[in-house]
Amino acid sequence: MNVTDVTREIAHLEEWLAEHGKDPEGGVTRLLYTKEWVEAQKALENVMQKDGLTTRFDDIGNLFGRLEGSTYKDETILTGSHVDTVKNGGKLDGAFGILAGILAIRLLQEKHGQPLRNLEVVSFAEEEGSRFPYAFWGSKNFVGIAKKEDVENITDFNDVPFVDAMKEAGFTFRDESKAFRDDLKGFVEIHIEQGNVLEKEGKDIGIVHSIVGQRRFTIEVSGVANHAGTTPMGYRKDALFAASQMINSVISRAIEYGDPLVATVGKIEVKPNTVNVVPGEALFTLDVRHTEKDVLVKFTEELTAIIKKISAEFEVETTIDMWMDENPIPMDKKIVEAIEKQVKEIGFNYKLMHSGAGHDSQIIAPVVPTAMIFVPSREGISHNPLEYTSPEQLAVGVQALMSSLYALAYIE
Repeated sequence: MNVTDVTREIAHLEEWLAEHGKDPEGGVTRLLYTKEWVEAQKALENVMQKDGLTTRFDDIGNLFGRLEGSTYKDETILTGSHVDTVKNGGKLDGAFGILAGILAIRLLQEKHGQPLRNLEVVSFAEEEGSRFPYAFWGSKNFVGIAKKEDVENITDFNDVPFVDAMKEAGFTFRDESKAFRDDLKGFVEIHIEQGNVLEKEGKDIGIVHSIVGQRRFTIEVSGVANHAGTTPMGYRKDALFAASQMINSVISRAIEYGDPLVATVGKIEVKPNTVNVVPGEALFTLDVRHTEKDVLVKFTEELTAIIKKISAEFEVETTIDMWMDENPIPMDKKIVEAIEKQVKEIGFNYKLMHSGAGHDSQIIAPVVPTAMIFVPSREGISHNPLEYTSPEQLAVGVQALMSSLYALAYIE
């Protein structure tokens, strides 16, 4: 299969899988354990079987397709990503990693025959947290850290219990008595960047060396609601004005820190939210990310001090709730080097970079040597029907993945 054929085939597979969960609004909606999700997993299983892979579902619905190795039968190289989408999402987020894995293994088998080590592609059940308030259900179960009690009493937006949806789809909780697999020697996940760095810099490929750590906060500011016309400016305890000063100061400090630190206020709520009342309450969220834990902690301490200082100046009460604290995750140096060697030999224009978004790889990396490959995203748009990477760029990604899997599974 030449480059043109690879381009044509990955474009075909992209459109084919997008039919499972095609949204009337133009995107793809394929939520965990829905009819569309079940159909997509079974369709992927059928394609894997046609390629001669041995397939299986685990207890919770992760799908695996396996090409047996000839020599090191107790060593496996894994690739893949997640099959679920956000509501009205794009065609490529997660899906490309699965399809590229299937196609890469197909091409390797055609060109080189049986690998020395087992090659396996996975379609993880869920990563997005789009239907139920729980993310990474697929990969967290895969590595054995998902807890039954975390989902037993949760429901989706239509009040459908998680457990009922899972059973309706034909799955159940994993057998916690089973030990985690000891055959996995590497995991390579290919993904669209979901940012615009590669596009801006004119790169074919991104090789991810780390995934950022994240801390997320909810900050609640309580002042005094009062009449907008009869309360002089100097007598006010305006919660929104205080919150706005906090936001300005924290974001300004983040800009001073510079890349790769990012801080985002994505949600603001005001009460009573009326045109002629001084706001008595304000709530805002804060998402902070960095590739180094000590910098993340240092910035968090600074933003806390900034918020408390402004709170005292404006005579308002403020609570700071840090409800997410995820450490940065480094990728495996040897696998990163193996990928870099392969893309360099092919002649691709690449960039070593970090991932600013979370991925299944961050769940797997602490227990299995892991690395990621990125392909460009047009204008950095993702989680949106406008999400797009050209077939030619996708084909470059397939070639990079194929070469990387060859180095890991076919060479002594």
